[in-house]
Amino acid sequence: MRARQSRPSVARVYSYVLGGRDNYGVDKSVGDYFMSDLAGSEQLAITNREAVLRAVHSMASDGIRQFIDMGCGLPATENVHEVARRQHPDARVVYVDNDPFVVAHGRALLAIDEGIDVVEGDVGKAAWIREHPAVERLIDFDQPVGVLYAATLSFLEDEEDPAGVVKFWTDQVPSRSQVYIAHFRTGRTREAQATERKILEAFGRGRWRTDDEIRAFYGDLDILEPGIVPCAQWRPEPGKGEHQLSDWEEMVVSGLARKP
Repeated sequence: MRARQSRPSVARVYSYVLGGRDNYGVDKSVGDYFMSDLAGSEQLAITNREAVLRAVHSMASDGIRQFIDMGCGLPATENVHEVARRQHPDARVVYVDNDPFVVAHGRALLAIDEGIDVVEGDVGKAAWIREHPAVERLIDFDQPVGVLYAATLSFLEDEEDPAGVVKFWTDQVPSRSQVYIAHFRTGRTREAQATERKILEAFGRGRWRTDDEIRAFYGDLDILEPGIVPCAQWRPEPGKGEHQLSDWEEMVVSGLARKP
């Protein structure tokens, strides 16, 4: 437990910025830095979270009833299964995270019935996740699947082949499945460079990527409207997303794609 408390966790810092309470002092220290020294940078977390929930709603509206949330993070005010089950009460969800702290909390708060499970696994080890008993039990690979990467790929290094990880899953799922990706985008402003530097310093890993690099993750999938855009502008709620984006909001982009 001490080892976990001695270094910040991406999931716990993210949760803290969103108002969560399941964190340690080291996580609060990093989160406070973002919210004070880089005031406004918390929009990276906020707009990312809001967009992924809109993506789940969109997938469910298209008839998708099963989801794999890659790098789910700590339970939040609203979660993937809650959004999906508003339209499909029988929706099934596998949450995946590599942080034992996150998994323990997820199993306590998210795994409320047999249609939901939380798996401790490294998103980069796609084949291992695919063969996990929870995935085998809950996901029917003959029916469309929604695969979610909410900024997770930003923390896979190039040598971990994030594009290959996405392709693995697009090869596994059937036609009409959908893949949502949110990713930190390389910025040229001082704020962007400071934020990227702090994230790499705090967590010891991560790779911000260009628009072309992010687009390449989708491979042969059909990218749906409005394309790959800042999360704040990805299918915003009526009356939102029309404002001038801040530098922070420009730093995290997302897109949803369908397998033909």
